Amino acid sequence: MEILPAIDLKNGKAVRLYQGDFDQETIVNEFPVEQARLFAQAGLSYLHVVDLDGALEKKAVNAKLIAQVKEVSQMKVEVGGGIRTMEQIEAYLAAGIDRVILGSMAAKEPLFAKEAIAKFGAERVIIGIDAKNGQVAIEGWKEVIALDFIELAKQLASYGAKTFIYTDVAKDGTLSGPNIEHYQQLIAALPDCDIIASGGIHTKEDLLELAELGATGAIVGKAYYSGALNLDVLAKVNEGVTC
Repeated sequence: MEILPAIDLKNGKAVRLYQGDFDQETIVNEFPVEQARLFAQAGLSYLHVVDLDGALEKKAVNAKLIAQVKEVSQMKVEVGGGIRTMEQIEAYLAAGIDRVILGSMAAKEPLFAKEAIAKFGAERVIIGIDAKNGQVAIEGWKEVIALDFIELAKQLASYGAKTFIYTDVAKDGTLSGPNIEHYQQLIAALPDCDIIASGGIHTKEDLLELAELGATGAIVGKAYYSGALNLDVLAKVNEGVTC
């Protein structure tokens, strides 16, 4: 299972939010490029980056900084937050970003996601689904729509999506453990897709349980920044070392 350390960008800094609340922000590193370098030096190979400013402003606010993170770290990078147009996707990919995450747009306009996947490929355009009480949350988690997360995932899979990041917003930033039941449901519903877990991860045991379920990746943010999981543990799990 791939471990993807997270860097959430706001005002040029790496931050963490509690349950997606922009009013509960903690700066974890004022220098995101240096944070990415630390992850790379630890042997981790894939970085999960969220442009929080972009999610709010509905445009790629931190594109230049993200390109710098990619260039300096030499890690593979996936990016989400504020991606609303084909031009933004194309610009990120042209800048060397390995894959882009469609979240709100995929939920509100599934046919846009279908077109993007057809144009750029399912390995480069992936889907982020966030949910509150099983209902899809969009626009930086500020709005919930009457759509079940499994139903949205099935629809997008039928449109060619192959990789999904799922976050239970109620778990995000809480260190209370991932929503195992939801991951079981997703993996069962989408047996031919890759499922990346995000939200609530706290311990090595959480990561191993997700791997045993069949998750292909896990995004680790607060657990690392709070000291609950260190880089050595993340690197070992990433390499498949369970002891």
